Amino acid sequence: MLKGFKDFIMRGNVIDLAVGVIIGAAFTAIVTAITDSLIQPIINSFGSADMAGLGFQITDNENTFIDFGVVITAVINFLIIAAVVYFIIVAPINKLNEMNNKRLGIDEDTPAPTAEELLAEIRDLMAADAGGSTGAHGIDRPTGDDTK
Repeated sequence: MLKGFKDFIMRGNVIDLAVGVIIGAAFTAIVTAITDSLIQPIINSFGSADMAGLGFQITDNENTFIDFGVVITAVINFLIIAAVVYFIIVAPINKLNEMNNKRLGIDEDTPAPTAEELLAEIRDLMAADAGGSTGAHGIDRPTGDDTK
């Protein structure tokens, strides 16, 4: 039962889902605080919301101000979140999977066999196992004597 749970947890899609949840929920407040308190003031120092620095006013209505600082902040938020998740979660999980594959003797550089190669191997194994009466393609055929 514990082995099944371990296999479930180590599945790639479960890890991806956990990473997505962490990106969406756990780091949002931290990254927002960092960008609002550290990065946004630096961006604002190049131009404030009232001046044409990182934005501009389309009309006299204040609701038509295009603020490039907000877009830059959103991009920086994304990059910070992605970097933290990659270096804290994804890279260590990849390293653990690599170590586990090495321990199990799985070589990731060896390409997986194609369906044709697998079918040919199955055919050859069946032909070798059949030995006696084989039909075309090495498949056992009934002899007509079903009294065994």
